[in-house]
Amino acid sequence: MKAAIFHRPGERLTIETVSIDNPGPRELLIRTAAVGLCHSDLHYIDGLYSVNTPAILGHEAAGVVEKIGADVTGLAPGDHVITCLSVFCGHCAYCTTGLPYSCDHQHETRRGAHDAPRLSLGDRPLHHFYDLAGFAEQMLVHEHAVVKIRRDMPLDRAALIGCAVTTGMGAVTNTARIPVGATVAVIGCGGVGLSAINGAAIAGAGRIIAVDIQPGKLDLARAFGATDVVNAREVDPVEAVLAMTSGGVEYSFEALGAKATAEQAWKMLRRSGTATVIGMVPKGQMLEIDPVALLMDRRLQGSNMGSNRFRVDMPRYVDFYMAGRLHLDRMIADRIPLEQVNEGFETLRRGDLARSVITFPQ
Repeated sequence: MKAAIFHRPGERLTIETVSIDNPGPRELLIRTAAVGLCHSDLHYIDGLYSVNTPAILGHEAAGVVEKIGADVTGLAPGDHVITCLSVFCGHCAYCTTGLPYSCDHQHETRRGAHDAPRLSLGDRPLHHFYDLAGFAEQMLVHEHAVVKIRRDMPLDRAALIGCAVTTGMGAVTNTARIPVGATVAVIGCGGVGLSAINGAAIAGAGRIIAVDIQPGKLDLARAFGATDVVNAREVDPVEAVLAMTSGGVEYSFEALGAKATAEQAWKMLRRSGTATVIGMVPKGQMLEIDPVALLMDRRLQGSNMGSNRFRVDMPRYVDFYMAGRLHLDRMIADRIPLEQVNEGFETLRRGDLARSVITFPQ
């Protein structure tokens, strides 16, 4: 099959022919229908985070089950599925206390060192990025890395639920658990930020302030539910939000993954407010906050993939889309073939579009 191979940071991905094994026990072979280009992938390409190489990146995917291995339950060939990097063991302390996204036994869902690799390039094993490796015509994954969805859901839009929606909307509803009527600020209006805005609107937030430097993205933010927008290229976003809210928001969300914007999310809070950092701030960078603000009952927290229970959450998000409440059609700015993956990442790096999606012939 064809796949986009990541060899080392700073280099373009290469389209090569790779081998994929047959599904073993509790594994599924999936024909990839669509996979989104996410900033998380770009962090590895740019060397901000490290990963074993050579590797197949890509984690925001949807497709159709082709084959199943022994002992797979609840899934069959022909099923439409969304993948999720929050693969879980199902029996550790985290999984059994409602925190499967923090599973610390994920290694049990992978093949052992003496097993045949799931993916290989010639005689070299390929790293199975995030246990998914979505930038390929097929994926071989553990059954606990997917959820079955209804067949009338378009798979290119379903792919976005695999990361952007689950991460952004989940941060609002699962991690922060905003109440009806809350005041909210979201910094960064890419796929994750727009999903946070959409999620806040669905949850009944009273005021949603979107912050970005791209006018086009701010226009999108309004379509996704923002009541107000702030162009951070024209004004100081912290001062603007404080002025608009007479002292700060109750909940802020950082969806870019930068030190400066994470600190801005903290500074936008009113007393007893909560800032949630969703984005992947580069390793080694330290956030600076005024500790006096902690005495005002302000909170700073992270969010791991929207604190998801993806086998419950994702089918619900699908239903939201089918009911016209989740605005995925406008999130996809470009559909490209696998061969244009590098051009897609250049567009993502510039920040021009909300989301590009690689689609495969079906």
